[in-house]
Amino acid sequence: MNFDKCREILLNEIELVKKISGLQEQIRSAIVNRGWTDFESHFSELSVIGDEFTALEKEREHCFNSNSSLADGFYARISCFNREQRRELSEIYRDLKLRTLQVKITSEIIVDFISKARATIAGFFEIAFPDRGGKIYTPHGKPFSHDMRSMVLNQRF
Repeated sequence: MNFDKCREILLNEIELVKKISGLQEQIRSAIVNRGWTDFESHFSELSVIGDEFTALEKEREHCFNSNSSLADGFYARISCFNREQRRELSEIYRDLKLRTLQVKITSEIIVDFISKARATIAGFFEIAFPDRGGKIYTPHGKPFSHDMRSMVLNQRF
């Protein structure tokens, strides 16, 4: 196992998690400020970074699995390094885990907020337009799915 390679992979993962965290903040800001055009572009950026992160994860698994089994855990895998190297990798790994946990919690908060907003809008339409049975139609009279990506509301009743 190559210490420098393992360290580099962990640090690159931290940089990607920082980018994801920054994008999450932009998504949150877009939601709060109703910047729906930015919303879509942020999600496509997030998808690209997610793919990069997945590739790094595979590389990390390959690097750290060279002489230990998966069941051994991270600390058993780095036991072949000297004390200082183990300490450095442990600190980097803990930082990565903490940042990943923060990203996960923020994601759950954003998804929860969007779900509640979606339920509120659906409830509004049920009360405001009971004859539609909760369905939304296009201007051509065809049923429209409830994906709520975009919506135009006629402001005159």
